[in-house]
Amino acid sequence: MLILDELDRALIHALHVDARAPFTLVADVLGSSTQTVARRYRRLHAEAGLRVVALPNPRSAHTDQWFLRLTAATRTAHDLAAALARRPDTSWVRLTSGGTEIVAIVHAAPGGPDAHSLLLRDIPRTAGVTGVSAHYLLHTYLGGPTPWRGRLGALSPEQEARLRAEAAPAPDTAPYALTDADRRLLAALRTDARAGYADLAAATGSTPATVARRLTALRARGALFFDIDIEPAVLGVTVSALLWMQVAPSRLDEVATALADHDELALVAATTGPTNLVAHALCTDAEALHHYLTRRIALDAITRIETAPVLRTYKAAATLRG
Repeated sequence: MLILDELDRALIHALHVDARAPFTLVADVLGSSTQTVARRYRRLHAEAGLRVVALPNPRSAHTDQWFLRLTAATRTAHDLAAALARRPDTSWVRLTSGGTEIVAIVHAAPGGPDAHSLLLRDIPRTAGVTGVSAHYLLHTYLGGPTPWRGRLGALSPEQEARLRAEAAPAPDTAPYALTDADRRLLAALRTDARAGYADLAAATGSTPATVARRLTALRARGALFFDIDIEPAVLGVTVSALLWMQVAPSRLDEVATALADHDELALVAATTGPTNLVAHALCTDAEALHHYLTRRIALDAITRIETAPVLRTYKAAATLRG
């Protein structure tokens, strides 16, 4: 397995600050050469599964997000998870709980004849599925545009400031509806958010100048955000678990806000359902997860917690994994 050094970690951190920062700028900030930074990026891409992807803001895409939990026979769970991962309307497809539960985020249109077809029609008819539950994602406290802290910490505040100075300005929070041209550009950025303007123009049937203006506008409007897909193991994570929690509604915001500050968590989100808060824990080993569950997250306001170890990830934010 690839062992990351300080330069690798600094590069990953830099990409979180500005996913499209040119290697010349990143190299200058990191005190390295452009050739070295580019070579490290290619190595991380090949050996650590590093991918820089762009994803639409759900408000701009006019989509609802659902956590889908499926229980399936062990013999069919793998094929079902792989099929879900290949769908364009899913992300974060995982096999959990002894290999009999599949968890995925489904992005569904809120209305129209095909709204929620995966939830209401396609999945229930699938052979081998023994149980289905869907939890509407109400609010994200940690995750999405906010990265897991385990990928950060390699840059100084001064280095971050230099990268931010060259990045797009703070996004406008006013709602913006994506156009068809925006969606074509986002589809190309979902594959490689660092692609050059000429490649993006070829993929979208546009011109480099038009693509540059459109991407700048999308960033300024907050219509998209960038994310980093990378194998957690290279960051020292050997144990991953989804935590399904039940919290009194009157204390949900308080608890979720507190958990969002925990370094062990990559996701904290409020959902509908009998468990109304979900988190994703990333730990160095089983003992670290045990310590977290018994010492850090043992809050009085959490009346029930279900821990589901993640056995395999079939799809990250946008990247299929083998």
